Amino acid sequence: MKTSIAIVDYGMGNLRSVAQALKKAEPAADVAIVDTPAAIRAADRVVLPGQGAMPDCMRCLGESGLQDAVLEASRTKPLLGVCVGEQMLFDWSAEGDTKGLGLLPGKVVRFDLAGQLQDDGSRFKVPQMGWNRVRQSQPHPLWDGVPDDAYFYFVHSYYVTPDNPAHTVGETAYGAPFTSAVARDNLFATQFHPEKSAEVGLRLYRNFVHWKP
Repeated sequence: MKTSIAIVDYGMGNLRSVAQALKKAEPAADVAIVDTPAAIRAADRVVLPGQGAMPDCMRCLGESGLQDAVLEASRTKPLLGVCVGEQMLFDWSAEGDTKGLGLLPGKVVRFDLAGQLQDDGSRFKVPQMGWNRVRQSQPHPLWDGVPDDAYFYFVHSYYVTPDNPAHTVGETAYGAPFTSAVARDNLFATQFHPEKSAEVGLRLYRNFVHWKP
């Protein structure tokens, strides 16, 4: 029986790219972009994407009528958050003083890199845009077959700071180390974009399809 994956369409996110990457990663999966609570509840797995500003993402999720179904999914099935979708899982964001979904304790803060220089003498730019390494700070099934310190693609000005260090499973250095992947029970989320990260991103998506938390 095919595994069904619902990509939550609440008006914010790189939906088609995520869907195409999941289909390429695991052609046998039934991947759909969905915009109804019933479709989220019917799926075996859920992906919560997000791009832009967290205040807009939280507002759109609330207005879409899908928030309760996402919260229900977070308790009952594998859920993957991507980029702002990761940030939304936390309690609060400094971006617009925004309340998150509260699924993981912690907050979202902005890079503070004023005056810091990179190795080549240039200033750190915010947002971080481009490829950077992810150190696997803890083992996890979604890292299976993904080399430690592999390069993933980032576009962001804010990052999560979990209250519980055990929830950090990936770290990246940009001025200083920050959490770039988190996990707890049936939740996994990344600040980077797997769908823009070539083969290692596809491997992570394939691992999500087969993950049995």
